Amino acid sequence: MQKESVIWPENARLVVSIVVNVEEGSEMSIIRGDKGMEPVDELGVFVKAPIRNYGNESNYLYGIKSGAPRVIDLLKQFDLPATWTVAAQSLESFPELAKAIRDSDHEPCSHGYRWIHQYKMDEKEEREFILNATNSIKTSCGRRPVGWLSRYLHTENTRRLLEEAGYKYHMDDYSGDVPFFDSEHPELVVVPYQLDTNDMKLWLNAGYTPDMWLKYAKDTFETLYREGEQTPKMMSLGVHLRIIGRPGRIWALEQFFEHIRKFDRIWVTTREKIAEHLR
Repeated sequence: MQKESVIWPENARLVVSIVVNVEEGSEMSIIRGDKGMEPVDELGVFVKAPIRNYGNESNYLYGIKSGAPRVIDLLKQFDLPATWTVAAQSLESFPELAKAIRDSDHEPCSHGYRWIHQYKMDEKEEREFILNATNSIKTSCGRRPVGWLSRYLHTENTRRLLEEAGYKYHMDDYSGDVPFFDSEHPELVVVPYQLDTNDMKLWLNAGYTPDMWLKYAKDTFETLYREGEQTPKMMSLGVHLRIIGRPGRIWALEQFFEHIRKFDRIWVTTREKIAEHLR
């Protein structure tokens, strides 16, 4: 059976993709016209009723007020580029965060106009959703996004609509450790994302403690690095401002960055550059 691999620049054994998710300020709420509250809550509190969850709304706001500065400072300290998967409305609400992305070497990637599901949208609604996100992020960041990440559930039309809208890569795939072309949508590079190394594991059902998350991330890196001597691959590390940005968790991200910089022949880069490399 053939093993996955990609030949990377400068004979790199492994590519590391840091993904910073920005969803705060665009999550579900009746103040944004939704029927109810955001169901993703650190405490798992969800009431199916047309009421606001003020506590969870403030928990999301923590990501902007306190989490974002910590993550931005850490990336600057280690001089690491990241792909910021941003919900467009979040940057409209918090232009200071858009400026921080704009003034750096980071890449803005679209996470939708809002952090909501697309699966209920018909083709016309989804096309408008993609267009609105694209135009808004271009206004906020001074450049249009070329990559897309849905809120997990997308439609059979999504990739075709992204192609039509001029997108270069799509992240809604978890099938492997290397990017590839979708034969039905040849203009799009599929740059897989991964959930197992995502810091959401620190939030939902307390899947990992920070120590466990750090060990898992290091183990993933070292396994892929070891395999990369023969079959170079990529590693995804996804984080969220409101999650990893807490003082009891940010140290784990710092230690991961400390760990990987001890290794040679790794390429830490944006997903845009990964997609460009395959073309």
